[in-house]
Amino acid sequence: MVFMYNLWVKNMSRKAKKTVCSFRNMKRDGEKIVMLTTYDAPSGRLAEEAGVDILLVGDSLAMTVLGYENTLPLTLEESLHHCRAVRRGAPNSFIVGDMPFMTYQASESEALKNAARYLKEAGCNAVKVEGGMQMIPLFAKMVQAGIPVMGHIGLLPQQVLTAGGYKVAGRTEEDADRLMAEALALEEAGAFCIVLECLPATVSKRIAETVAVPTIGIGAGPHCDGQVQVFLDILGMFDGFKPKHAKRYANLAGDVHQALSSYCQEVREKKFPTEEHSF
Repeated sequence: MVFMYNLWVKNMSRKAKKTVCSFRNMKRDGEKIVMLTTYDAPSGRLAEEAGVDILLVGDSLAMTVLGYENTLPLTLEESLHHCRAVRRGAPNSFIVGDMPFMTYQASESEALKNAARYLKEAGCNAVKVEGGMQMIPLFAKMVQAGIPVMGHIGLLPQQVLTAGGYKVAGRTEEDADRLMAEALALEEAGAFCIVLECLPATVSKRIAETVAVPTIGIGAGPHCDGQVQVFLDILGMFDGFKPKHAKRYANLAGDVHQALSSYCQEVREKKFPTEEHSF
């Protein structure tokens, strides 16, 4: 009876909705945080059922779902549309809306209004904003307004044009010190979590051990308090390019190609539908 009660309590705690406080507690207890990008109701549902802690409706959907060359063309309305879909698929999950390029850089008032739409219209629990020191005043304003904010430093996809491409950050001691200063400033401004993208593992380890808020790594080594990956990357939905930081837990592209080819063949050979599939 005691065993069954403990199991019930454990299962109930897993099903409980997480809050920004949950992730601080997870860091304190040494429990790794799992974050995954999701873009629609089916991916949201599957991620929730699998037990993912944070669902990020990433601006990566511009490339992975909408077919753009990079994340820059993604609009606010497109992002909100996908956030609403994920919320419908994952009603009990902690969802973060990734604010697209130029939805928060122009002015603080515009940024606050846009961020609020993620909470009010899309049902998100928080927003994510890229940038270091230049974003600190905006972070503080958002938090003061009651908007939970996730930081993002290191490789910044929305600055790919000014950076001259996708490059690992923190290679030099000076750059590593800059990233540490940015992480501390984001913590001071009220960020509940910080994404570290494409940093040397030694740098991310130093940051994770210094700041009190959780760090979520992507291409930043094993020492972060959690990890985030792209939904389609870990499912192997792209035949060609695979980021160095990604591990394929399935190779669905081949299965999908085979299934679609079989469907085309059976229709053309008049093997589908049969009586089994008819009314």
